[in-house]
Amino acid sequence: MKVENLNKINDSVKDELSEFNKKFRESLKSNISIVDLVTKYILKQKGKKVRPLLVLLAANLSGGITERSYRGATLVELLHTATLVHDDVVDSADKRRGLPSINSIWKNKISVLMGDYLLSRGLMISVDGEDFDFLKVMTLTVKRMSEGELLQISKTRKLDIDEETYFRIVSDKTASLLSTCCEIGALSASDNEEYHKALKDYGENLGIAFQIRDDILDLIGTALFGKSIGGDIKEKKLTLPLISALKNVSKDEADKILKLIKKADKKDNLNKIIEFIKENGGIEYATEKAKEYASKAKDSLNVFDDSESKQALQDLVDFVLDRKK
Repeated sequence: MKVENLNKINDSVKDELSEFNKKFRESLKSNISIVDLVTKYILKQKGKKVRPLLVLLAANLSGGITERSYRGATLVELLHTATLVHDDVVDSADKRRGLPSINSIWKNKISVLMGDYLLSRGLMISVDGEDFDFLKVMTLTVKRMSEGELLQISKTRKLDIDEETYFRIVSDKTASLLSTCCEIGALSASDNEEYHKALKDYGENLGIAFQIRDDILDLIGTALFGKSIGGDIKEKKLTLPLISALKNVSKDEADKILKLIKKADKKDNLNKIIEFIKENGGIEYATEKAKEYASKAKDSLNVFDDSESKQALQDLVDFVLDRKK
């Protein structure tokens, strides 16, 4: 099934997402003028709000959306926004969602402090609501995200990421937050531990499938899809299609490709690497792996009766597999 956009998926919790947006805007307010100015600008950088959507769908599936569900959705979106602000500093990025990044306007010092402010707001909302179970889950997630990012940096420098390391990085860096969104949603609505685990597993597998699809899009993206080609290779990241292709050739040929990666800023070298990946089955292998994790995500939902929220979560898996950007 092809799901081209999130509109249909959002419809099942449309009113609740509208309520979340109000609460999220309220959570950003500050009586410090510079903080208020930057947070208002952040709200202009409209994202897909996938993470709060996951919290609300998971809560609805587990028993029903509560005030705790809204606090959980606000917590994860504040954390996610904080990581984006910090990432733009680390990457020296000058754009975020089509607009100038925070660091390109207010420079790094204010950007780092704003990321800290956003994270602290999320933590305080949870403390004030006595959502200590959320804090326990989120603290582990922040640890995993940081470790995943640091592991990727250290391995990228050496160009020695194997498939096992790749999946650890993806699990920690990307999937952990989606898993947390679903777990927090379940915690906010039910004491059923089977539901908690099922939705936690769903989010983990969804996150891995999402990242693999991202790897593929980096190699087949076009201006039509709004995604440039080879960005990961230019940053010397060994993604799953490349790792797979390298395993399918001799050591000598693999070494030649690794040398080209060190000079991937040259267009000819970049094109040769992408062609190598395509010729040696890298995209096909990654596509099958993405489908495998997508199937695991859907299987995790088997403990729940059929419902609109369950269908929306299944559709979200299809959206992740079919997305073009």
